[in-house]
Amino acid sequence: MGVAPLWVLYVFLYVPIAVVIVMSFNASDNPFLWSGFSLEWYPALLQDADIMGGLRTTLIVASGTTVISVILGTLLALALERYFPSRFLDAAAAAPAVMPDIMLAIGLLAFYTLVNFTLGAFSVILAHSVFGIAFVAAVVRVRLAGMDSSLEEASRDLGASSLKTFWSVTLPGIRPAIIAGALLAFTLSLDEFTVAFFTASPADPTLPIVIYSSVRFGVTPQVNALATLLLLVSFIAVLLIQRTSRLGDSLRRREARP
Repeated sequence: MGVAPLWVLYVFLYVPIAVVIVMSFNASDNPFLWSGFSLEWYPALLQDADIMGGLRTTLIVASGTTVISVILGTLLALALERYFPSRFLDAAAAAPAVMPDIMLAIGLLAFYTLVNFTLGAFSVILAHSVFGIAFVAAVVRVRLAGMDSSLEEASRDLGASSLKTFWSVTLPGIRPAIIAGALLAFTLSLDEFTVAFFTASPADPTLPIVIYSSVRFGVTPQVNALATLLLLVSFIAVLLIQRTSRLGDSLRRREARP
């Protein structure tokens, strides 16, 4: 009796995804009628100017978001874990990660309007960095909490400066967490819609906005193919994050050995 609801949940979650993947290989231009196997819709994506423009903007936004999130998120994690421990600051740092997207989007749009900030790719990068920093900081803090702080103390006792200690001891220890946080920030930015919809320029939309504009008039085989590719990219990113996390755990266990 207890297993049945679980399978119902799996069917509800994954059958629609499976349908999208299967129909992306449909030879027919009718996304609901199977007429044979074909790969024609994947090369057709390269000929769609709107999709390619949205993909270019999305990659620019995701890359910029990742760089900003990694740098500021790592510094934030170090500050909260090593120098300024505070429950209030912890809550403030985690707020963008747990806040509803619509609230964050409206707040950012109101701020951009207040300061007369021009909307475009850079405004989306800054908007995505708000929650990207929170996620990176959370991942890095977990690694910092498991590190042996005596290694950093020993480095400083031996005459190394704080900067030298960071580059030689702290950074190598938290590198797996930084990589995992970077992959997480990139993946979240890649398929984020709500915040981008409110903060992007209509002339320079991201890929999720382009997809939304397309499906309003019906699902096309190109959209199915594009969704399949995005799912593949997300799946690979998740695998890399898990692998990086395992590497960090193995390094932590190695440090804990006498």
